[in-house]
Amino acid sequence: MKAFHTVAALLTLALTTASPAAAQEVGGPGPGRGHITVTGEGMVQASPDMATIALGVETEAATAAEAMDENSAALSGVMETLSAAGIAPRDIQTSGLNLSPVYEEYREGAPADGPRVRAFRAQNTVTVRVRALDQLGGVLDAAVGSGANTLYGLGFGLQDPQPKMDEARAAAVADARRKAELYAEAAGVTLGPVAAISEQGGMPVPMMEMRAASFAKDAGVPVSAGELDLSANVTVVWELGEAQPPRP
Repeated sequence: MKAFHTVAALLTLALTTASPAAAQEVGGPGPGRGHITVTGEGMVQASPDMATIALGVETEAATAAEAMDENSAALSGVMETLSAAGIAPRDIQTSGLNLSPVYEEYREGAPADGPRVRAFRAQNTVTVRVRALDQLGGVLDAAVGSGANTLYGLGFGLQDPQPKMDEARAAAVADARRKAELYAEAAGVTLGPVAAISEQGGMPVPMMEMRAASFAKDAGVPVSAGELDLSANVTVVWELGEAQPPRP
């Protein structure tokens, strides 16, 4: 009799321990449910409404002080011209300042102690936002005319990219759902509720190409803004539902 009670107690304990796991396997979402993970991409186009340019002044002189003085005077003229063209102070930012020696080229019979300094070069760069694209060519021409002699980059963008980025995000989720429904149908199962969504990042505006170039003061500057591509990528996890009956 004692042995019977012992066996019954062990059986009751085993059923009690196993029942939560069994309920999770059969019931709602849990480790027993299948999942499908899909990445979707959305892209929209937009016409830019602003430009960002990096331009500056490069000067050489016999001494470092002279090079900096000449550079500062020239850049002051450029910044005054930009202000006169309607560029607000908040849209003009110093982005680079450099002073370095310029050495003589090596020649046969040069002194053994190494090349000599022949001059000093000063470089000062400003990043400028132009919020009226129809004035961009005129701004560049005016900057060149007032002393700017180097151009480091030009890029186009949106002053407020969020509305277009939200369109791209919505398109990315729709693309992920389209793929998930396709996979679920091919696998013979239904698509359940969304378990997780994560954004993989996007590119609201293209990066500005930073490539140094010099240009003459009398150069015309034709520019074309074109169109921007804004993209978003999302990863969505769905739970899988019940198996679908086979198609006849």
